[in-house]
Amino acid sequence: MTQATRPTRTAPTTSPAPLGKAELFDYRQAANPIRPGLTEPIPEGRWGPDLHSSGPSAILPLDLSAGLGCQGPATSPALSANFVRILRGEALEVGANATSSLFFVLRGEGRCLRPASLHGAELIQSWSTGDLFVLPAGAAPRLEASAESVLYWVHDGPLLSFLGVTADTPRFEATHYPGAWLRQELAALAADPSSARSNRLSLLLANKDLPASRTVTHTLWAMYGLVPAGAIQPPHRHQSVALDLVIDCQPGCVTLSGPELNADGTIRNPLSMAWEPGAAFVTPPGHWHSHVNDSGHPALLLPIQDAGLHTYLRSLDIRFSSGLQGD
Repeated sequence: MTQATRPTRTAPTTSPAPLGKAELFDYRQAANPIRPGLTEPIPEGRWGPDLHSSGPSAILPLDLSAGLGCQGPATSPALSANFVRILRGEALEVGANATSSLFFVLRGEGRCLRPASLHGAELIQSWSTGDLFVLPAGAAPRLEASAESVLYWVHDGPLLSFLGVTADTPRFEATHYPGAWLRQELAALAADPSSARSNRLSLLLANKDLPASRTVTHTLWAMYGLVPAGAIQPPHRHQSVALDLVIDCQPGCVTLSGPELNADGTIRNPLSMAWEPGAAFVTPPGHWHSHVNDSGHPALLLPIQDAGLHTYLRSLDIRFSSGLQGD
């Protein structure tokens, strides 16, 4: 019986040609592509109330997509924030390819109509100043105003555009958070003696369909917050982007923001973002930020974040300069 011989392997004399668009990078050149000219860092942005104080019925995007290098309109890589202005007696359709849409009624009143099934039944939700409601994937809602209205609308359409997918499966039920209920519960929280040492006086909006994340939708997080007169909040940070709406304030309220802390726990060389009722601004991920109220009057803020998504990914990484865990 003869023993089979193994073929002799020879090293190639030339490197194989790359296939298609394949390419290689030295790890040191590509490990952190978040830098200007490549994957653009998320900038601060601010839009004043003049944007929505007058004019015809319209959707007014808070669009930073050109600077982000992504498909727009987008306020962050995953989220799009917009003001929706509707004149009395008029209506707008506000559809987007999104899994989650959040609406806060800055002023006005009206109703939301949305087909709830293929058989033509409609979901009808009335809303008024201070109300918040969330809608899952589905047909475009129609907003009808019975008084001149402005709504703040945030959705996760930019995330779906990046993934190249279409939202077709609702992940939660449409849910309404009445403004009167929010104000009542926030006042009760502020009156609780244990709140005196809290880092934040805020209510996190949650949905019973999402018990694990305790968020308003499976991708979005919303906080209805009070900044008392004279408050200087200790800085905190997280990896989610915050799209903040100022609900109410007097002159003297600001948000301080920056990527680094001083040795005493204050923010080093902070950017100061002035508040106005109806203004909106962006807090980039990873930036330390602190809300300060020198106005002598309490102020209300509504930050919307993609923290539902980050919670699912276990990447939120919220930290407090004081060492408190959100107490």
